Amino acid sequence: MIVRNLTKSYQEDMILNQVSFQASPGEFIAIIGSSGSGKTTLLRCLTLQEKWDRGEYVVDGNDIMAGNFLARRKVRRNWAFLEENAALHTNKTAMQNVLEARWRHMSLWRKVTRRSSMDEHVHSLEFLEKVGLLDKGKEKVEKLSGGEKQRVALARALIQEAKMIAADDPVRGLDPNSVNGVMENFRNVAKRENVLLVITIQQLDLAERYATRIIGLSKGKIALDISARKLTHREKELIL
Repeated sequence: MIVRNLTKSYQEDMILNQVSFQASPGEFIAIIGSSGSGKTTLLRCLTLQEKWDRGEYVVDGNDIMAGNFLARRKVRRNWAFLEENAALHTNKTAMQNVLEARWRHMSLWRKVTRRSSMDEHVHSLEFLEKVGLLDKGKEKVEKLSGGEKQRVALARALIQEAKMIAADDPVRGLDPNSVNGVMENFRNVAKRENVLLVITIQQLDLAERYATRIIGLSKGKIALDISARKLTHREKELIL
């Protein structure tokens, strides 16, 4: 994925100002910055939920913004966006939630009859196992913790064969144990499944500890782009 000079404004306010960077499968990128820096807008532009004013967006050698509707539709199908509050069916089990995300890969007959095979049930359990929730497969989502719900949402994205997974502050409001579990799981999944995982996050220490790369925004511009590590005082001043 290559982004060149992404620019986005609302009325007279410049939200993103010539943002440029490249990202590869297997990376776990944390986008950080103060409130109003453009973090969420950047994430929504990358997942094609919002339009930008100008710039290039190259995926698999094709400029998506210059392409046609079918090219953009293909990107949307290959990439997943995890909302802060995971969009799950709370009255269904974790396995059922993951299995439903698999429908578009099933045959037309199965889609019409809404029937799935035993192999597909096992397949959904395998993806729950990837996120450490095999033992929660038969529990209803309403009984799961916030961190467990985020991991179910991650399993849904993986079973859809997403090439990129984006999440807007996925650990906000979670208890400390759940926060660490989700972040560690994200890092492991990015590496093991070779997917590009991009999140926005408020807690700088979590980005330093778990991400493989940190992109810092300030006033809509990239002020920092480094391999993840503990930031210096000067680096923190650039973005916070």
